[in-house]
Amino acid sequence: MTESRGLGVAARLYDVYLFDMDGTIYLGDELLPGAGRLVRALRERGRAVRFLSNNPTKDPEQYAEKLAALGLPTPVDEIVNTVVTMTRWLLDNAPDAVVYPISEPPLVRALERAGIRMSGDPAEIDVVVASYDRSFTYQKLQTAFDAIWFHKRARLVATNPDRFCPFPGGRGEPDCAAIVAAIEACTGVRCEANVGKPNPAMLHAALAGLEVDLGDCVIVGDRLSTDIRMGLDAGAATALVLTGATKAEDLESLPASDLANLVLDRIDRLLPPQVWKELDWKEEPGPGSPTRNC
Repeated sequence: MTESRGLGVAARLYDVYLFDMDGTIYLGDELLPGAGRLVRALRERGRAVRFLSNNPTKDPEQYAEKLAALGLPTPVDEIVNTVVTMTRWLLDNAPDAVVYPISEPPLVRALERAGIRMSGDPAEIDVVVASYDRSFTYQKLQTAFDAIWFHKRARLVATNPDRFCPFPGGRGEPDCAAIVAAIEACTGVRCEANVGKPNPAMLHAALAGLEVDLGDCVIVGDRLSTDIRMGLDAGAATALVLTGATKAEDLESLPASDLANLVLDRIDRLLPPQVWKELDWKEEPGPGSPTRNC
């Protein structure tokens, strides 16, 4: 792959393909064009496929169920999201901490399974975990404020840095960064750790058990600041798809250091042209017309 602001196709196959999910493999409840046949073709050629997400509103098991329903059966251990990385971070960096998760049930369940103690009493909270939380309330903000500002004992960490989660039709929903900003604004503290992409914790978790050089991996996603940044910082190849949060016009003023190695209008262009020819692939409906049959 070579740096480019224009659209392109891949020049080679990689040993490991690390895919973002929302906006890259699917949007809402629909596979994006070419995603299904790409993943199946990679697996048939013995390439390792891993799925990553900064979205902590689902357990890895729920993501596995969703991928299976979309025609891509996937073992749970090939899926890494911020529920996984946050749980591991707490076990490694604050093993005896009392945690207050501002989150949805999947993270709470994961912390319970890991034996991590949780509490809503500000006087005993050691770590406030901010996350994507559609049940966020003023009372939750007050608890975090009291633990951090009044009792001056709690650290602030976050599951992911995303400002919003994209939805079909161009809509979106506030994500973890909005909750982090609210806590930072009232307490005056800064979030000290963010374990979602681009943090390398997710990359290392995804590559666990695979003996592979980062130069033989490609990270594929729709966000420059998370998916692509993680790959660039790690020294892996990067491919940006224009089917989610990033549009072509967003690339016009980017410095070369922030560019993905390859920009794709559709994800199946990750396979080199010669493989398209071998598979006798034809063009399918473009990104504006996702179908389940792609």
